[in-house]
Amino acid sequence: MKKNLLSVLILALLVVNLALTSVMMFGMMGAMKSTTALVTKIAGVLDLELSTEGEETEQVVAISDSVSYDIADSMTIPLKSSSDGEQHYAKIAVSIQMDKSHKDYKKQSETIESNVSMIKSEIISVVSSRTVEEFLGDTDGVCKEILQRLQKLYGSDFIYKVVFSDMQAY
Repeated sequence: MKKNLLSVLILALLVVNLALTSVMMFGMMGAMKSTTALVTKIAGVLDLELSTEGEETEQVVAISDSVSYDIADSMTIPLKSSSDGEQHYAKIAVSIQMDKSHKDYKKQSETIESNVSMIKSEIISVVSSRTVEEFLGDTDGVCKEILQRLQKLYGSDFIYKVVFSDMQAY
């Protein structure tokens, strides 16, 4: 008899729990919908602002339209002094990737060989402005800054990528 009474009590508490949970769920549904709508609107506005800040998209070039030019097989560049007080160096091999289907490629690619010293100067300027920690921590940022300077130097974006084929810092 005690077993049946206990089972009935558990069943009654289960039904009450289920009823209160459903009441709470339906009561909160309106608030959840309005909160979700608000969050969606805010996310939409933030996404719009982020995409309009001038964020650069990486140029996609087919491998068949890509031409590589080795600027330097090995460049040793002194890095900016870091907190440890020692002089550090970066030893890099740099290549540029050009888009041969670009309208400026034919005219500008002929001047690459004669302007290697100017290109190396831009590379040295960017790399030497970083400490060893900054250089090793953000090599992609270094490549992007070199790319921006080269595109500004040539006044064109036929050069679409700068690559470190070999890189050491010591």
